[in-house]
Amino acid sequence: MPARLPETISVAVPVAEPVRKSQYCWLVFFFLLETLLIIHLRVLGLPFFWDEAGQFIPTALDLLRSGSWIAHSTIPNVHPPGVEAYLVTWYKLVGFSIPVTRVAMLLLAGLGLLVTFLLALELTDGPRIVPAFLPAMFLLVSPLFYTQSMMAQLDMPAMLFTLVTLLLFIKKQYAAAAAASIGLVLMKETGLAVPIVFCALLLWRKDWRRAAYFLAPVATLIAWLVFLHHATGYWLGNPDFAHYNLEYALQPVHMTVSVLRRIYYVFFAEFRWIGTLALLLTVKRCKKFKDNAWHIALMTGLANFILVCVLGGAELERYLLPVLPIFYIGAALALSCFRPWAGFTGAAALTVGLLVNLFWNPPYPFPYEDNYAMVDFVRLQELAARYAERNLAHRTIATAWPYTAALQKPEYGFVEHKLRIVETNDFHVSSIRALSPKSFEVLITYTRTWAPQNGVIAIPAVRWFLTRFYEFEPEISPNECRRLGLNRVISWNRRGQETTIYARPEKAPISDLAQMQEIRAKSAQASSGEMVF
Repeated sequence: MPARLPETISVAVPVAEPVRKSQYCWLVFFFLLETLLIIHLRVLGLPFFWDEAGQFIPTALDLLRSGSWIAHSTIPNVHPPGVEAYLVTWYKLVGFSIPVTRVAMLLLAGLGLLVTFLLALELTDGPRIVPAFLPAMFLLVSPLFYTQSMMAQLDMPAMLFTLVTLLLFIKKQYAAAAAASIGLVLMKETGLAVPIVFCALLLWRKDWRRAAYFLAPVATLIAWLVFLHHATGYWLGNPDFAHYNLEYALQPVHMTVSVLRRIYYVFFAEFRWIGTLALLLTVKRCKKFKDNAWHIALMTGLANFILVCVLGGAELERYLLPVLPIFYIGAALALSCFRPWAGFTGAAALTVGLLVNLFWNPPYPFPYEDNYAMVDFVRLQELAARYAERNLAHRTIATAWPYTAALQKPEYGFVEHKLRIVETNDFHVSSIRALSPKSFEVLITYTRTWAPQNGVIAIPAVRWFLTRFYEFEPEISPNECRRLGLNRVISWNRRGQETTIYARPEKAPISDLAQMQEIRAKSAQASSGEMVF
């Protein structure tokens, strides 16, 4: 038998005293929430990022201002309105602002950490607190959780409700689990995988009555889809969303890359290979992994994993948030099965690795929202927006979505007044050339894809693959901008990202041109010895 952690670091939970246990839970929650707020203190006022500004905040504001459950200030899609309804509740209570949005999401994240701790108590060694605290600590320092915990997006709330549903099901509170799964599908439609797994498990046990409980979330999601179809004419809100997240995602090459990318991220990236190695070395020897509760947890994680591999054209890592706590609980249990020095060393190394990856950007393309690059991205756009508002408010600016929304909506935190905007899909040369030169005078570019010069994309074979299957195309260069009559005005750089403003030379007013011509004529006459009057 592998050695256990010494009893000197084990703390018993008085499970026989429900009141005191509840008090301990509140203490743990407030500790975790306070820690979350402290580490996010500097970014509570951070303007909204990418999909926040492009989708979720405008949808929430439509609900707040007009009571419309279907977005009309942005393109509607299939996502249920649970997160927006939650935010609007806060906005009605204390008013809309960026810090209110951030704190509201951090509150859900704090609950997610608490439920991770409680689930770990069920899946590890019961009253042994150290293995149960480790998963919450790993999650707390994870780069993806750091960014998603403050962002108005779906995946962190989906993580919370997935864990709540799983915890209640393991504790055999089936009706409560079904109720929580209704909340889950209202947060994100792909959460339906969880109640389907639980319904199948109960059907396997021939527990027909309790299995029927989990038809409620299915009915809830169907009702939302019918309502969405009635309002928009499309089952998924709009045809482009359906094409990108179904037809595009189901192409064999894309699906294969998605599976490999997900496996790499969950089991190897950001030093998680330490937890994977610990699991491989202990899973057969640790009796706890053979418990029925672990079988349920693994099926829940696998169902989420498979679904996000099959659906979702963007292949974003944030879709895996519901899976990470289950992995961390398994890693913590595995590390606790080693000798004390080995377990502590592995846990410390994983913690440090996660912290390093919060600020270190990999050499391959990745979504900025996966780590602190998201903050750099927004700060650069904030600088450019302030400069444009001060110096270019009288000119028409071309830029790519969703920065267009940021420059037109003061409530997103970038500008105080709406600027004149022309939108392009991206910064490819072909996209900029497609715009009429008369339609804009200023171009603001930003690093949409992380592609460092010495990174993976510099390899010819990789560039060919991305070009062939992912329509990769380099962004427009300064030389190409000059050929289009756009001169570089100012640029900002931050940890490998860049935001640049280009502008066409301003035409002087006719009176100024006449005056300049007269001055040039008199100067020419003076230089030739003629008298100048």
